[in-house]
Amino acid sequence: MTPTFTHKIPADNLDTRSQIFQGQTFIGDSNEVSLKLIENVKNLIAEKLETDDIRRAHLTLSDDDFFQRMGELRRVFYLEGSYHQLLRDLIASYGFDPTRCAFDPMRIRVILPGGHHNPKAAPVYYAHRDTWYSHPQSLIVGWTPLHDLKEEETFEFYPEEFDSAVPNDSEIFDYADWIKDGPALKIGWQKNDSGLTGGYPQSLLETPPKEAKGFSINAGETLLFAGSQFHKTREQDLGTIRYSLDFRVVHLDDVSSDRGAPNVDNRSKGNILADYIHPVSA
Repeated sequence: MTPTFTHKIPADNLDTRSQIFQGQTFIGDSNEVSLKLIENVKNLIAEKLETDDIRRAHLTLSDDDFFQRMGELRRVFYLEGSYHQLLRDLIASYGFDPTRCAFDPMRIRVILPGGHHNPKAAPVYYAHRDTWYSHPQSLIVGWTPLHDLKEEETFEFYPEEFDSAVPNDSEIFDYADWIKDGPALKIGWQKNDSGLTGGYPQSLLETPPKEAKGFSINAGETLLFAGSQFHKTREQDLGTIRYSLDFRVVHLDDVSSDRGAPNVDNRSKGNILADYIHPVSA
C-alpha cells in the first residue's frame, strides 16, 4: 500500500490504527496542543543554545558544544514527567486514548546540514524499520517538526518494502544489551561516539529501492505511521538545522489482540515495551 500522507484521520481510532497497520500514513493537522508543545520546545532550545536563530546555531557553536547542550535537552524531553503529560495530550488530540496507550517518550531529533558527511552521525541516515529496535509490531510512530519543512528536509518511505522482507542485520540488536550501561543509548546521542559504537540495525540492500515516497510538512503537524515502515532520513545541506520531535505509542488492546503491521524481517531481541511509560489505570 502506497502512503498517501492524507490529513483525513478517521474519527474511529481503531480504524486509524488498522489503516496504519496496513501501510497507510497520516499527517494530523496542527492543533492547540501540538503548537503549544513545539513553541515550548523551541523556546527551551533557544534558551539552552543562547540564540534566537536556532536553525543556524551550528554557525556560532562548536560541534562539541552544540552536541553537549542538545544532549542535556534530550534528557529533559525524554525523562521529565511534564513532557510525558504533554505527549499524552498530543496523542489524545489525534484520537488515541491515553488510558489505553503505552509510549516510549518523545525525543528531540536534530539533523545538521551536511551531517551525512560526519561518520559519527552515520546511523541517522540508515534505512531501517523502527521495529528492528525490539519494538512490537503494533508500534505506531509519531513525528512532529518544529518548522515548516520541504520534502528534501524530511525523510522517505519505501512502500514496496512495507510487507516484503529486505536484507538487514536486525539480529545485532538486543534490547537488554542496549540498556546494560544505563539509559544513554535509549535516550539517544548522549555520547559523542555513539554512532560509531552503538550497534544500530540497518538495511543491507546493495542498491536503494526503486520507489521512494517523500513528503513536505508544516510546523506542528504530526506524521503517524507504522513502526514497520521501511524508511530513511534524507541527506540535506541547505544551511539550516532540522529539528523535530518523535515518539512511539502502542495501544495495549492491539498488543493483547496480536494486532499490528506484518513482521517480514525483524530479528531483533528483547522487549522494549516493558520499559514504555504505561497508563496508571491499565
